[in-house]
Amino acid sequence: MATMVALRKSTGTISSGARSLLSFQRGFGTSDHGYTLPDLPYEYGALEPVISGEIMQLHHSKHHQAYVTGFNQAMEKLQEAHSKRDPQTIVQLQSLIKFNGGGHVNHSIFWQNLAPVKEGGGAPPEGSLASAIDKEFGSLENLKAKMMTGGAGVQGSGWVWLGLNKDLKKLIVETTANQDPLITKGLIPLLGIDVWEHAYYLQYKNVRPDYLKNIWKVVNWKDVSSRYEKHA
Repeated sequence: MATMVALRKSTGTISSGARSLLSFQRGFGTSDHGYTLPDLPYEYGALEPVISGEIMQLHHSKHHQAYVTGFNQAMEKLQEAHSKRDPQTIVQLQSLIKFNGGGHVNHSIFWQNLAPVKEGGGAPPEGSLASAIDKEFGSLENLKAKMMTGGAGVQGSGWVWLGLNKDLKKLIVETTANQDPLITKGLIPLLGIDVWEHAYYLQYKNVRPDYLKNIWKVVNWKDVSSRYEKHA
């Protein structure tokens, strides 16, 4: 597969941040033509009334698809530049790889982090993750408040995350700009909330805090817990 060959051949010549991203990407689906748009685990309208079906369809089939397409194109150009031993082009491609690859990584996590209410969306975490949240933040409500404040404070476009510092075994709330993936900050992403306008504007207009308040009703804490238990 051309894209994966490019990934393997180029890891010694790209930046450490992009290298971390590409390493992290190995867990995501590919085909003979590169990375592919993952299917949603639910119907577009399944998260209503929290997130409308129209938003979900546009967000998934248009925006996420654009990141997948852009990432595959950037990787093909990277392979070509590497074969030509063209370091200038390789360096120039770093921002495209980070932006589009990050968009693919972030959204692939985001879809799994959500679930319809009838399938457990909004049900609070249990077990080791619940204990870790209480230990680090005092309560689940405190964590939500911290993430809502962080998400509302993102200037322009970006994400707010619950991440894990694997070395310290510590939960951390962090924000990232644009499509920067959390892995580039050395943290394992557990829960990511997209605060780009395309994630909420058709429904919530410019009132991002309302979106951040309501999205907890469809957070899939089982998925978040499985990510935590995998790395804790």
